[in-house]
Amino acid sequence: MGTAAFKMARDFLFTNRTNYRAAHAGFQWPKLDTFNYALDWFDAELSRGESANRTALKIVGDGAGTSTFAELSASSNRIANGLRTLGVKRGERILLMLGNVVPLWEVMLAAMKLGAVVIPASTLLTSYDLKDRFDRGRVRHLIANAADAAKFDGLDPTVTRIALGDAPAGWHHYDTLLQGAPTFTPDGPTKATDPLLLYFTSGTTSRPKLVEHSHESYPVGHLITMYWIGLQPGDMHLNISSPGWAKHAYSCFFAPWNAGATVFIANQPRFNARGMLDSIVANNVTTICAPPTVWRMFVQEDLKSWHTSLREVVSAGEPLNPEIIEQVQEIWGKTVREGYGQTETTLQVGCFPGELVKPGSMGHESPGYRIRLLDPDDQVAEEGEVCIMLDPAPTGLMRGYQNDDGSFAPLGKAAYRTGDIANRDADGYLTYVGRADDVFKASDYRISPFELESALIEHPAIAEAAVVPAPNALRMAVPKAYLVLATGATADRATVLSIFRHLRERLAPFKRVRRLEFADLPKTISGKIRRVELRQTEERLAKEHKRAAGEFREEDFPELASR
Repeated sequence: MGTAAFKMARDFLFTNRTNYRAAHAGFQWPKLDTFNYALDWFDAELSRGESANRTALKIVGDGAGTSTFAELSASSNRIANGLRTLGVKRGERILLMLGNVVPLWEVMLAAMKLGAVVIPASTLLTSYDLKDRFDRGRVRHLIANAADAAKFDGLDPTVTRIALGDAPAGWHHYDTLLQGAPTFTPDGPTKATDPLLLYFTSGTTSRPKLVEHSHESYPVGHLITMYWIGLQPGDMHLNISSPGWAKHAYSCFFAPWNAGATVFIANQPRFNARGMLDSIVANNVTTICAPPTVWRMFVQEDLKSWHTSLREVVSAGEPLNPEIIEQVQEIWGKTVREGYGQTETTLQVGCFPGELVKPGSMGHESPGYRIRLLDPDDQVAEEGEVCIMLDPAPTGLMRGYQNDDGSFAPLGKAAYRTGDIANRDADGYLTYVGRADDVFKASDYRISPFELESALIEHPAIAEAAVVPAPNALRMAVPKAYLVLATGATADRATVLSIFRHLRERLAPFKRVRRLEFADLPKTISGKIRRVELRQTEERLAKEHKRAAGEFREEDFPELASR
């Protein structure tokens, strides 16, 4: 029953692939009592019939490998049986810290089959980060690269440890798990609401929160992500994302396999735009999702030199600046469509296939979601916090944040507040303004960092920008930009003068960036800018009555006529 309802919902979205209005009006989340994605969808549907011998996963570069749906079904059965032999039980938590290698997908499927809960972890995590995950995540089993084994020294010795590669003393060899039987029998049914994934958020402003997803919230919820990307059976889909973060599950796992598409991975020791573009062409990639940083790096190359097979191009993670969308459209004739989601949800808002894209807007609310912009008093506003209405809650929403004692904080009675601010135009398009914590006032005007950052990176000398308030006695605060230079640009007075003039042509006086500084931007290990650190730096300098070394201010340039 669960599989049939899931497939019916998927097929409805396929039928209305380029008709957002019909999809939004008619989509209904499937009602599921029991559902196990690995058993009921991957094994029962994708690994049988005409799709069995299609490529499910293709990795090029480091860790290269290719697996069909049938092969992954069998290998994940072996891993599930091997993990069961080591004592992994339903509901127990496995910390999974691997890069983009085939075993990552094998373990994800195997854990689902067992009913175990996976805690995805980035290989960039430190021992301090891992202790927090061990303690608050209640980790019972661990799978990691042998090269990372030392990071776990001193942590709970009772945890089962499995290593990919040359296993150190006290660790089990991953390869021995593959000696298990190629068929798997579950110990019982999986409730759709049983826990499946436990994510630690990236923590841009505070300690990471624990987000729990179930066997339906992500597997079923990402039907909408599939619809947004525009995935079709047989597609070769590239999502540029690192394991350990929710975006990796979004479209390196659930969304493409919901469609029966191939997950394509191009591993690089260090991201190289030209090398990635070569891989896109050589492997006939048809759909791609990449964060704004990657799109900005792509457009610095001579894009017209790459003749791709791309049909759908999308961006997520942070807002994409309109000028990048315009450049890709001009060169490739493809419109980069934006999408908005969180670790806590699946795709909430997006520019969907067939819709008119308004550059700068993140689109309309997703089918299956009801989005309202609410002010602090829970009143609907033209500009307010993006909120998901909870009566009823969408399937793609998390169960809640886990407290340190293992209980869950309630989401709220009427709405889940995302912490992001947006505005809505007369046509219903939503435009991202910024994190509620990042929006600030200057001279009593509300300032959106994203709007100013978009104006800044239109300047050819700027590759990346972050705007924060710098305390000011007269204006309360003035906008200050921390900048990363584009290749070949120089951090000199002439460049700064050029940037200030550029901003005067594009921004109203109350919005103008008044101070500039060239510096590396502090980021979370998932790549999001930690503006909170930059704000704290400005507050400290103001208290000490100091000016940052290397800071440029408008008043330093008499050439600029005051306005």
